[in-house]
Amino acid sequence: MAAPDKNKEQAIDDPLKWKVLDSSYLFKENWFTVRKDTCERADGKIIDPYYVFEFPEWVTALAVTAEDKVLMVRQYRHALGEVGLELPGGCVDDTDENFEDAIRRELLEETGYAFESAHYLGKISANPSTNSNLMHMFVATGGRKIKEQELDENEEIEVLELSFEQLITLIEEKRINQAMHISTILYGLRYLGKLSLNP
Repeated sequence: MAAPDKNKEQAIDDPLKWKVLDSSYLFKENWFTVRKDTCERADGKIIDPYYVFEFPEWVTALAVTAEDKVLMVRQYRHALGEVGLELPGGCVDDTDENFEDAIRRELLEETGYAFESAHYLGKISANPSTNSNLMHMFVATGGRKIKEQELDENEEIEVLELSFEQLITLIEEKRINQAMHISTILYGLRYLGKLSLNP
């Protein structure tokens, strides 16, 4: 499955879709925007207001090194007030030509690893009721460390190399609470032939 272009939008004609009559921004920053819409259903019912959170597109990857180790990151997540275990990834930048470029850049910045391949696994939504953006999932393989991390000003990230057995244990013990990263891990394990859906 090839990764879609980050600027390509797909229009879907469906009678369940709402028509946007009016839209205005209540708050607008680089990483978080709140929009208020007035919408009309196909049966003529008006929905007013309907609030939408806009974020940049996100990318993440189940990243596997040339030594068959999975890269995980530990970092503080202030909204929960906890240090969590996650996959590397982040926001798509305007300078990224496509989603694969974005995940390769994020992997290099956060871990210092470059990867031989990055396979697109699909896209998911954190909450399609309120969030306008998507997370694009990858599995990256053949990783080798080629440089030190290049972190943003407020980032402190510890990189861990785990075996697949250790990763499965973390999942079974419910120690990874980033739901979209769990989705990426499961899709990635399935792609790598390390997870069977058969009973």
